[in-house]
Amino acid sequence: MALDTHFDELLEFPCFQTFKVMGLADPRLPDVVITKLQSLAPGDYSPKVKPSSKGNYHALSLKVKVTSKQHMESIYTELSSLELVKVVL
Repeated sequence: MALDTHFDELLEFPCFQTFKVMGLADPRLPDVVITKLQSLAPGDYSPKVKPSSKGNYHALSLKVKVTSKQHMESIYTELSSLELVKVVL
């Protein structure tokens, strides 16, 4: 699935971008997301985890170094495809 974004018009690459990943309140969520990120953009990740008010979901915030529009789009696509992930912002 190709994304129709304008990241290349809005950002200068390489840059750091904060990704918000919302998923099920599963203790594996941070490890699953970091494992996928390591294959896409190797780095040292320490996500901030914030539970939802009812505790059904967790939101992770991760700062990732992206190198191009295509790189950023692939991160969104790959993280969104993870089973435990519901939304990537």
